[in-house]
Amino acid sequence: MPQRTDLFLTALAPAIWGSSYIVTTQMLPQDMPLTVAMLRALPAGLILLAWTRVFPPMGWYGRVFILGALNFSIFWAMLFVAAYRLPGGLAATLGAVQPLLVLLLARFALGREMNALGIAAALAGLVGVALLVLGPNVAADPVGILAALAGAASMAAGTVLTRKWQPPVSALSFTAWQLAAGGLLLLPFSLMLEPALPRLTATNIAGFAWLGLIGAALTYFLWFRGIAKFGPATVTAFGFLSPLTAVLLGWALLGQVMTPVQGVGAAIVLASVWMGQRAGRSATEISHKSGITV
Repeated sequence: MPQRTDLFLTALAPAIWGSSYIVTTQMLPQDMPLTVAMLRALPAGLILLAWTRVFPPMGWYGRVFILGALNFSIFWAMLFVAAYRLPGGLAATLGAVQPLLVLLLARFALGREMNALGIAAALAGLVGVALLVLGPNVAADPVGILAALAGAASMAAGTVLTRKWQPPVSALSFTAWQLAAGGLLLLPFSLMLEPALPRLTATNIAGFAWLGLIGAALTYFLWFRGIAKFGPATVTAFGFLSPLTAVLLGWALLGQVMTPVQGVGAAIVLASVWMGQRAGRSATEISHKSGITV
């Protein structure tokens, strides 16, 4: 089924994003969040631009830089601030409010109906992520909490606007524009606020290659392609797969223990993803019947 294949490819993006934590902590230089984010976005964007050889029309540069900031610069910067100031479980749980924010923003920006099943899927996913990653002893840092929520809001707004602003080019070109713009916006801040990169090892280079070529270029191409095909309400529930993948990789590669409570959380996450797809398809059908363009 072509539609099932497209849904699977879209879901593959956040599943791969779940590897970012283990790659960052095990393979990259530490305490350089802006530099790491810039090197994840800018080289991948420039490589895709060289491949596609399609540049934004003059009237699109403002939109491209807004999308690059929301989907990459602000989102990744806030993500790293939250990661440094909060326990990973709390940061992931706060970030899991993103699907709820997408449903709300899509209602006003795209005219999408908010149905009960979609809201239930988003809330169930939030509970599932909390059970999956939230530990009993949580230190709540106010700055970290604000950063995590700001990152979720930035990505939610970027997801909705990526659907609203669809240029007449391929998803690969659209991805290249946004990655390059996001990386360029991060470049001066990484140079001013962080020290120079140390001499890179083979492990560092492999980590940057994975995060840039696979974790950015490939996955965001699949993500933006999915948004264009199915709309933000349908694809956003796939984001819950990211913390699930992170937990599974920690268990498989780092010897971390997975508890029965985490098993219940994983089951709830998978159920919420299934519910989210049904809710998204229902909303699309309603919108088409009512004549709303999404």
